[in-house]
Amino acid sequence: MDDILTCSAKGCAEQAKHQVQWNNPKIHTPDRRKIWLACDQHEETLRSFLSARGFWKETTPVSGHDRP
Repeated sequence: MDDILTCSAKGCAEQAKHQVQWNNPKIHTPDRRKIWLACDQHEETLRSFLSARGFWKETTPVSGHDRP
């Protein structure tokens, strides 16, 4: 089984380095966090997309034990 986490950006197969955490306040409780994984190239794009909608909460590094 392959344990490498890959970027959530469409068409990207790079290894994820960041967890872009977000929630949609219209459907999620304030403490709920959804996670998109991002490589270095796509972290800013995904964060900007979520921020423009007021969904972004924080970005944290992916460690070897993280499984979103």
